[in-house]
Amino acid sequence: MPLPPPPPSSLAKQLIRADAAPVSADSAYVIQRIELRLSDDPVLSTRVIRLLPARLARDVADDVIAHRELVGLARPRRVKVFRVGPALAAEKLRAYYAEAQQRSGVRWELLAAINFVETDFGRVRQPSIHGALGPMQFMPSTWELYGRGDVHDPHAAILAAARLLRAAGAPQDEAAALYHYNPSAAYIDAVQRYARRIRRSERAFLQYYSRPLVVRTPTGYRLLR
Repeated sequence: MPLPPPPPSSLAKQLIRADAAPVSADSAYVIQRIELRLSDDPVLSTRVIRLLPARLARDVADDVIAHRELVGLARPRRVKVFRVGPALAAEKLRAYYAEAQQRSGVRWELLAAINFVETDFGRVRQPSIHGALGPMQFMPSTWELYGRGDVHDPHAAILAAARLLRAAGAPQDEAAALYHYNPSAAYIDAVQRYARRIRRSERAFLQYYSRPLVVRTPTGYRLLR
């Protein structure tokens, strides 16, 4: 018989403590685990978020809603399907996003959010079920239009994503640009929520980056190392 979930007040206190702590893998994982639970339980989510300070409540709500939207877009996959590897250093990725923004005008936070959603900053290495490749998940035909070099190279992929988004309407119309990246209202909203979180505070980027890789399988969430 499964144990009952912790009371909302306990989860809220854990979120507050972890958010106030220095960014680390441990504090990020506390937030991640609770948000995954809240994403799967809308009633509990509402009760916990009501107990949080206003700024943290908005941040957690964005994370939970974004994850819930993305879950609805993809089927769980068996653990053996996943190929994983380390992400580049956060400072290196941040520099690549900044370079792409300087060249294209596409805001770096949007590029970081796409990188996070698509491959957890490059930690997920296998092709998508549709055949998209690399840390920014390009279809081969799209890479031919916007890519230069190796689709698996983070620097080349981030610059190519910025070119695609710029050609599709960013930075003036990020939603329209994202539609060309993935024609799904849920995807567009999820990416924009993560991007807004990072825009409100760069600390959010470091929190996302510090989270361990947790994947959704037919038997539940699994932590991959």
